[in-house]
Formats: sequence, structure tokens, C-alpha cells
Amino acid sequence: MPRTLIITNDFPPRPGGIEAFVHELALRRPPGSVLVYTSSPAPADAARDPEFDLRQPFPIVRDAARTLLPTPRVAKRARAIARMEECDSVLYGAATPLGLLAPGMPVRRQVALTHGHEAWWASVPGARESLRRIGDTVDTVTYLGDHTRGRLARALSAPAAHRMRHLPPGVDTERFRPGSGGGAVRERYGLGDRPVVVCVSRLVRRKGQDTLIRAWPRVLADVPDAALLVVGDGPEAGRLREAARGLDSVHFTGPVAAEDLPAHYDAGTVFAMPCRSRRAGLEVEGLGIVYLEASATGLPVVAGDSGGAPDAVLEGETGTVVDGTLPGPTARALVRLLRDPAAAARMGERGRAWVSREWTWERSSERLTELLEA
Repeated sequence: MPRTLIITNDFPPRPGGIEAFVHELALRRPPGSVLVYTSSPAPADAARDPEFDLRQPFPIVRDAARTLLPTPRVAKRARAIARMEECDSVLYGAATPLGLLAPGMPVRRQVALTHGHEAWWASVPGARESLRRIGDTVDTVTYLGDHTRGRLARALSAPAAHRMRHLPPGVDTERFRPGSGGGAVRERYGLGDRPVVVCVSRLVRRKGQDTLIRAWPRVLADVPDAALLVVGDGPEAGRLREAARGLDSVHFTGPVAAEDLPAHYDAGTVFAMPCRSRRAGLEVEGLGIVYLEASATGLPVVAGDSGGAPDAVLEGETGTVVDGTLPGPTARALVRLLRDPAAAARMGERGRAWVSREWTWERSSERLTELLEA
């Protein structure tokens, strides 16, 4: 049986969209065909789920380092694992920087996933040359959507750009669905039957939770019984809580386990994450799987106009895209949806149908199989 070694820093129990993407792809490989070489989780992440590795249907080799880098030591160990486990392919969970391990790997095929942060590598001298080298030494560099493909292709050689292939994440529509436990979440936070705007994401500046809070007084002026549910944790948590001081209708959940996320989406009436590009376009949203998970749950979405985020929305059909740098456009979009529940419901229905048709893990897994076994 063909065997694949996944080399990645982005893997649970560490939370995040890339981590979930890589994990879901691993879970869908045939039994006995995959193993993972990854870094050690931060103590807080390990404490949240200390049995994670033991529950997986594939072996996980944890390096002692908190972050894997393409050093001679890591390269030597990765080659040794590939030989010992008789792997014939390698999947890099993120092309940069671990794709620099590709030269000398004793395998037939190498595939490097890209997400959003590679836009930085594609734009900065030195990093750009490293990305070009990765493209020339792996068999395929994947991309999430048209935006990320365009940014990356400019940094790659012509042959490497020609070998790029589309591989977006998928959504488990059995987990993310209407009626997946939102009532219990509403009861926990005393939300009753109020209209609820929900945002599920790491609390980092680029994701736009601060824009939501700045927009919230304007939303309340037109929809006074609305509530905002901010789901997740991250380095901006303290700053966001301070910004929301005095807004009793804003609720922070703190960290939420992956298995509980569908219920938190389901607690919402509208999903909003008005993300924005930062650092002169070097930090962008690669795609925004949260928009697709929200659509699968039957919610209309308000997305930010950053990077590939608009690829996860059918404008006017499943939601709308706004300028996430300003609170006004976000407030107006939320008010329109909250004041027209029938239109919001239609968007949610279209969104679930679209995700069920176009954004399944089965399709993504089939694409990966084609890339690894070409």
C-alpha cells in the first residue's frame, strides 16, 4: 500500500484552520497509509486534550521542538522516518518553510499545501527565493483559490507554476448542520430567542473581531435585542474584552473544543468575520473555512474583503463581502440581515446547498489522492 508521511507544524491539539485542514486530510487517507511527523504542542494545547495522539487512527511522531524548521537535524530525522516506514510520498502541511526539506527525501512524490501566509513569502526578498526553491523541488504546490494562486504563481518558476493544483479544505456537513446543538449554547449564555451574530475564529487582529465590536453600537441602534457571540481565544482576547466593556450584549466564550464548534455556529442567526489584510497586503486571509462551516450550518455570512475570503461567499446568495477595515459596512450588512429574517434564511439555505455540493471533504480527499499517486 502507498504510504504518505505528513510533515507539519500545524496539527492538533493546537487549534486553527490549517491544523484542522491537515488533520481532516490525514483522517481520510486509507487505513495504514499515513503517519505524521510534527512538533510538540504548547503546554496549554496539550493540557486541553492530553489523549489526542492516542485517539488517532495513524501513528504520530512528535519532535521535541515546539516548531519544526528545515534544519539538518530535522531533515535527517524526516528522511529516517520515511525510510523506516517505507513511505513513497510526503505531504507538507504548509509549504513554507518545511518544503525546504524536499531535496534528498527518499520518496517518489512530494506535495506542498499552501494556505494564506505564503503571500508573505511570495512578496519578501529572501523568503520569495525560498518559496521558489520549494516550488522547483516538490512535485506540486497546491492553492486554495484564484487569489492565492495568483500571488504564489508570481514567485514560482514557470514550470512550478504550471504544476500548481487546486486543493481547498472541505466541510463535514453532517457535523456542521442546522440543529447541531445551538439551543444549549444559547441557554448557557442567556441568549434566549434573540437574534445572534456569531463569530468563530482565533482572536487575532486580522480576523476583525475588533471591527465587529466597533460596529456593535450601530447594530444595536436598529436591532436593540441583538447579541454578539465571540467564539475562540487568542492574543487579542484581553484587548477585545476591554473594547467591549459596557456592552452587555457582547459575550466571549473563550477557547472551545473542536467537537463543540458546530453547536456554537448553530447558536447564531448570522455569521460575521470581517477580516482584513494587514502589513501592506503581506497578511491576508487564505480562504476562510469558517464561512463555509457557517454556510453548512444554514447561516448567512458577512465576510471581509481580504485575500481569498470572497471565494468562500457567493455574493448576494450565501452572504456578502464588506470592507473589514471600517465598522460602517459591517454594521449595515448585519442590520440588513437581522431585520429581514426571511432573506437571511434563504441565504442560509443556499449556502448549505452550495457547500454540500462544492465543498466536501470527499472531493478534497480525492484530489489529494490524485496528487500523491500521480
